[in-house]
This record gives sequence, structure tokens and C-alpha cells, in this order.
Amino acid sequence: MLTYSKKRRLPILTAVLAASLLVSSCDQGFEELNTNPNALTEPVVPNLLSYSIVKTAGTGYENHRGNLIYAGAIIQHFASLNPYWAGDKYLYNGPYSDAFFETAYGSHVKELEQIISITKDNPAQSTLYNVARIWRVFGYHRITDLYGDVPYSEAGKGYLSSTFSPKYDKQADIYADMLNELDQAAQGLDANKTGYGTSDLIYGGDLTKWKKFAYSMMLRLGMRLTKVDPAKAELYVKKAIAGGVMQSNDDIAKLNHADGDDNKRNLDANTLRTQEYDAANLKGKANSKLSKTFVDFLKNNNDPRLPFIATLWQGNASATAEATATNPTAQKGLPNGYDATTIKTLIPSWNDNSITEYSEANLNKIASNSAPTLFQTYAEVEYLLAEAALRGWGDGQAALHYNRGVTAAMSMMSLFGGTIPQSAITAYLTAHPYLATGTTAQQMEQIGTQYWAVNFLNSYEAYANWRRTGYPVLTPTNFPGNETGGTIMRRLRYPASEASRNAAKYNAAVAIQGPDLFTTRVWWDKQ
Repeated sequence: MLTYSKKRRLPILTAVLAASLLVSSCDQGFEELNTNPNALTEPVVPNLLSYSIVKTAGTGYENHRGNLIYAGAIIQHFASLNPYWAGDKYLYNGPYSDAFFETAYGSHVKELEQIISITKDNPAQSTLYNVARIWRVFGYHRITDLYGDVPYSEAGKGYLSSTFSPKYDKQADIYADMLNELDQAAQGLDANKTGYGTSDLIYGGDLTKWKKFAYSMMLRLGMRLTKVDPAKAELYVKKAIAGGVMQSNDDIAKLNHADGDDNKRNLDANTLRTQEYDAANLKGKANSKLSKTFVDFLKNNNDPRLPFIATLWQGNASATAEATATNPTAQKGLPNGYDATTIKTLIPSWNDNSITEYSEANLNKIASNSAPTLFQTYAEVEYLLAEAALRGWGDGQAALHYNRGVTAAMSMMSLFGGTIPQSAITAYLTAHPYLATGTTAQQMEQIGTQYWAVNFLNSYEAYANWRRTGYPVLTPTNFPGNETGGTIMRRLRYPASEASRNAAKYNAAVAIQGPDLFTTRVWWDKQ
């Protein structure tokens, strides 16, 4: 049984780290004797952004636990017979539920707070400031979407202001500020001011694309409010559309990777390869598989993405065997919510070799070491525009945006080492047209299900959108001893250490939001 006892070693960009270190003077006043005249005494702002982007893409540790084991299994992208894959069994695994919270505050947003502190009052650095504000929203929205009320206004300021016990802000207040930040930052981008250049690992300094990203994020976050504040949701969705969102796959917010060491490769994919599938040794007896829910959706609809996403074990061991191993008819997803004993109540013939018959993520394609990390895609934006049109907040052309979303999602497979021909995309849309004459619920389900599918391996976002919309319709599991009474989890729990090291602030947050349980809904998920 594969388990984890230590955090995975974090990837370090040597140049970025070196540029970010500050030189301290001697406490005894011997500054001149203890200062290297050739050392950097101030951080290099562009390198701080690079560092944050790389860390936000994942260290391998928090994403594996937060994105795959929890969110990915909760949302039924993945399934496992191993109890430490807690998401599809609704079990509490403290270190795994804690991981994203701890790492995000320790690695993802700290540098951004420093950039903002350095640049906010310098007009010549306004573009550095505003790009950092946009990226800061991305970092914090993932944290609050997973946990609810979290440190925000005082977070990441231990070095800057010695604030080591930050208060927890209400999610309503966090969202209000994030939406305002996106609006102001997008308008404040100025190509005539100093930019990040090649240190911008997402868009290479292209401010037109950063502006589209800002408004696309506004579209995402505005839609998040549809249950709790429809009027504000409509306001910001319309503002995002007017501001200008992504127009093609060229606008995708992503970090490119290359095969190699931890400084280069996609660490989510590498974690799947080395700690989960370990093709050379496990030979199909992986701790995790693709969920039956997900594989059945792709397979039953003859989705041409299936060979890029799913494979039997041989395809992970050898690229030359991939054509056979990725045959759509051979794919089979593992049911969620079972372990090696209880699976026999569903499949009495189950034996130790049965697991080899179930599909894994295709590590030569969508989950290869060189696969990009996708933060937000154009396809996702088009699905949100389809929903906006359906709600009467957009241009009224829901079918057009839906078709564009499907086309973009399938064309996007070119980022993962292959091509889906336009003829196959057209055939799919012909066989599965937008339900323009269906009920609103049917149309919402069609849009929401495609949104879930395109966010495979970005299960953070699929999980958030499912909680907002209820789509796709998922069948809950009821694993013995689960924490939720057999209902799908609505959030992750705060780290246990917060109840001791930040007790007063933690207790205040729990008193407002509700018990620190998986069943407590975050603000925008209120019924």
C-alpha cells in the first residue's frame, strides 16, 4: 500500500529564489562588516511573480492532496480503492485536507503581497502592481473556494508587518474585494509602463491577454454568486463581458512545462506517474483510477477526447502500445466510494488482478510531465457565456457559445500532443446538439456537465462549479464510517493547527461560518 509520510520536496527556481532573498544586517550593528556589496538587498519584482506562478501551478504535494485526492475524487474525476484517497469516501484525512491551505499561504501568495507592497505607490511600476493584483485574485479565490472564510486582508504579511495571526475574512467580503480588484487592475494595465517581460511565465508580458484573463476571472467569480447574490452576479457578469474576455485558445492562462526535474515538469502529472501509477512496477495495480462517472460520460457520448484522457495500463508503460491501450471501447472507469473489501459487494468476482482492467489517466498525453498547467481555459469561458446568455445576461446566443466551448475544449487537446480533427468535433456536435428547445434545467445541465469535463485535472474549479450549479448530477457514495452521512462534501476543513496557533481568529471564523465540517457550506454555496 502506497502511503505518504512526508511532504514532497518543493520545486525551486534557483534564479528566482536567489533574487528573492533579502540580506540581513548583523544584530550587533556591524552592518559594514556583514554586508556583501555584491548581494541583492531588495527583491527583484519580476522574479517574485515567476516564483508565485510556479508555486501556484503546484509543488506536487498540496495539489496532489487538494486537487486530486480530495477535489478530484469528490467530483468523480478519479476513484480509488485506497482509503487515503479520502475524497470519494468522504473521510477526514487531516494532512490531506490541510495541505492546500498550508501550502497556498506559505508559497502561492506571500510573494504577491510583497510585490504589491513594493509597487503600489510607484506610478512607474503600475503595471507590475496591477498584474500582481490579478494573479493575487487567482491565488486567493482557490483558497476561499475550498475552505470558505479564510485569512485575506491580513494574510501573507508576516514579513511586511509582523502579522503572524491574521484574521479570517468573510467570504462575502473577500469576493467583493476580489471582483473590485480585477476591475481596477484590468483598467490600470499600461503598456507604456515597466512590465514583467519573460518573467511573466503565463503570457510573456502580453498585457492584452492579462486584461482578457482579468475579465474572464471576473466572469468566473461573478457566476459564483448566482445562488447567494443574483443581482451582484448579473452586475459583474455583464461587466466582464463588456470588458472583454478570452476569444480563443491562444488566450488560455497556462504554465508550460517540459520533462525534466521538478523545476520543469508538471508536478501533478509527475505525482500521478511516480507515486500513483508507477507503471514500471505497479503494472496496472494503481492506487487511483479514472472514475466510472467520468469515463462513462466520455465513452457513452463517443467523445473524441477519450483517448487523450484515458488508457489501460500498457499505454502508460509504453507509448508504442498506446493505440491499443487507449481504444475507447476498452476503457472502464472504477466505481467511486469503495475499498478493496467493499468493492466485492458490488462486484462479487473481484480479485487482486481485477484492478488492472480499469482506466488510468493517459500519462503520454493529458497527464504527461510536459503537459501544461491550465489555470483558466477559453472553453470554460465560452460555457460561462452560454450560461450568461441562458440567464438573459449576455447576447442571447447560448447555443453559439456552447458550440464554441465544445470546439475549444476538443481543439485544446493539441496542447497535449495530438489533434482532434474538425470533422470529429462537428460529428460530436451533430450527435449532441445544444438543447435549445429543452427546459432551462436541461440546458444548464448540458453546460455544467461540459464545464466539469473540460476541467479534468483542474478539479478545484470543477468542484466549485458543481457546488454552485449542481451539475453534473452526481450519485453520492456511502462508504462505511464516512464523515458526511453519505452526502457529497461541500468544503475542506481548516488545518487542525489553526485551532491552536491562531485560535482566537479560527474560533471567530467558525462561529460565523458554521462548524468546521465537510458538510458546512461556504457563503456562495448557501441553499
